[in-house]
Amino acid sequence: MREAMLYKKLPNSRVQCNICQWRCTIGQNKFGVCRMYQNREGVLYNLNYAQASSVAADPIEKKPLFHFFPGTLAFSLGGWGCNFHCQDCQNWEISCPESGEPWRGSREVQPQEAVELVKRYQCQGIAWTYNEPGTWFEYTLDSAKLAKENDLYTVYVTNGYLTPEALDAIGPYLDAWRVDIKGFSDSLYRNLAKVTRWRGILEVAKRAKTKWNMHVEVVTNIIPTMNDDDQQLEGIANWIRDELGELTPWHVTRFYPHHHMRHLPPTPITTLEHAYDIGQKAGLKFIYAGNVPGHKSENTICYSCGKLVVQRFGYQANAVGLEGSKCKFCGAELNFRASEAERRSS
Repeated sequence: MREAMLYKKLPNSRVQCNICQWRCTIGQNKFGVCRMYQNREGVLYNLNYAQASSVAADPIEKKPLFHFFPGTLAFSLGGWGCNFHCQDCQNWEISCPESGEPWRGSREVQPQEAVELVKRYQCQGIAWTYNEPGTWFEYTLDSAKLAKENDLYTVYVTNGYLTPEALDAIGPYLDAWRVDIKGFSDSLYRNLAKVTRWRGILEVAKRAKTKWNMHVEVVTNIIPTMNDDDQQLEGIANWIRDELGELTPWHVTRFYPHHHMRHLPPTPITTLEHAYDIGQKAGLKFIYAGNVPGHKSENTICYSCGKLVVQRFGYQANAVGLEGSKCKFCGAELNFRASEAERRSS
């Protein structure tokens, strides 16, 4: 347990949490939406500091991040809880735990141990993933600072709902922002995740790129009957182009039945390919169909000369045509990040 970093004390021992965009007002002994922040006698505490639900050495491609240190391993840590309640959640066992009780299977991993484990398992960086990283924000911030002292890369796999001030606190220590943009309508976010003010996600993603020069990639899990219509897909593609740039990777991934959406079928491949076409028409240079191992769009092809730059199958990647962030054949800028020097100079 650790006192929260970003909160405001209110009258009558209430507090306002300012970690995520819910900005929960919390009474005594009550919890925020994520169930991981609790008001105890007028002081806001994070309950799961260093309490990991999941620990693994994953290919960075699994996040998925395709233009960020390709072919490397990321030491991946998941915590508990979430500030969204997505009907299709794949990790609902850790995202929806009972609050205020010990979590079965939890493992304590202090920041220093996390850095040691990165090196032991020959990873090149740390990713906070599997559940929303903002639910143990203080832990990720402490760990990210230590990771940068040890020349490791740092990744948030996030629903994007941090507040601007939380983003600014961790921004100097975070290299990649892999963000879900689940749809492009009020009704989609309300029905899928029980979130109403979703456009703040877009603002913070843009801030991550423009203010903090993070590498940004976007994922949209395409769910039949929910967000597979042209209006939403075009909205996402056009926003990425206009606000993040045409070289920003967009992953359109295949939905599989999970949690409260077991009644829906997996996404047809033709739907993913239609989303791919929408991205291309919008002018995006890199669209990837996800959860379909062997699909031709897994590879990175240079938009300028047409040569194969990174060959992939599933989570395996082989960079055959990269020179820094550019195509080695024609010199076109491809928006790859593979060193701290690239972050500082880009």
